[in-house]
Amino acid sequence: MEEGKRNSAGVFTHLERLEAQAREIAVKQEKMKQEEEKRARLKARVRELRLQRDKLLAKVRLQKKVKLREKRAMSDPAKSGARAVLEWKIKNIKAMLQVSYVTGINGKRTKQGVCFCISTAYESTYLDSYYVHLLVKPEVQIHQHSVPTFIPLEQIAKMYLQTDIGRFLSVLSDHLNAYAGRKYQADQLQEHFSDQIEGTLQRNSLCNLLVFNYKVSSKSKTFPFNARLLYGDLCCSLPTEVNVSCTPDAPASLAEMAAAHSDLFSRVALHKAFRSFSSDEESMDGAP
Repeated sequence: MEEGKRNSAGVFTHLERLEAQAREIAVKQEKMKQEEEKRARLKARVRELRLQRDKLLAKVRLQKKVKLREKRAMSDPAKSGARAVLEWKIKNIKAMLQVSYVTGINGKRTKQGVCFCISTAYESTYLDSYYVHLLVKPEVQIHQHSVPTFIPLEQIAKMYLQTDIGRFLSVLSDHLNAYAGRKYQADQLQEHFSDQIEGTLQRNSLCNLLVFNYKVSSKSKTFPFNARLLYGDLCCSLPTEVNVSCTPDAPASLAEMAAAHSDLFSRVALHKAFRSFSSDEESMDGAP
């Protein structure tokens, strides 16, 4: 009888060791999975930063080339008046046509002037393209375009079009890419995290103001939050002002979580932040 008890105890002890080993293996596998996902995110970020670096270098080279042409044109005593300015602008446009595709801006000469195509992208995902058709005679002016009405095209043109076409296209490209990035984040949030969004995600045409309610689950409990994201810099795809709040009677731990979410939203793309919420929920639910 006692020997049977000892055998049973030995079996249970062995099973406990196996369960402990299984838990340890599961934890290691989860850590390896998280590290692989982290490496993948870092690689994607490196590719994105390299693309941004290439764009910036191309813009700097272009601006130097344009300024050099401007300096030569203005210092040539044989040329003067409106004709010299016109010739300089034509040379300026020809230089723009030689810009590498990495800037996201491509141009093609037309009978009246030149048509530029500005391609937008976010996180190595190519999005929409917009065109601007410029006339060069008697002065540089916008003939046709497909830029959305809420992008301050007239304001940008008034500042740069007559003096620096390269700068005009660069600033316009920054506005369009930032808008495309903000819209892409909101679309991704609605498409992949609709089960966490309560009600409708409210956004304006420029996507520089987002307001929405969402929920986060932890240990079989659900906690509601309200978020308001303001993008004060229209050339940026990350918000300049974030306010995340919970119910007034919420415990202190939820207020701390809301503050952590505010910080995360200000540093990380919106859909990536929600992806991290999902990972945290799975880790908590799987914890013993």
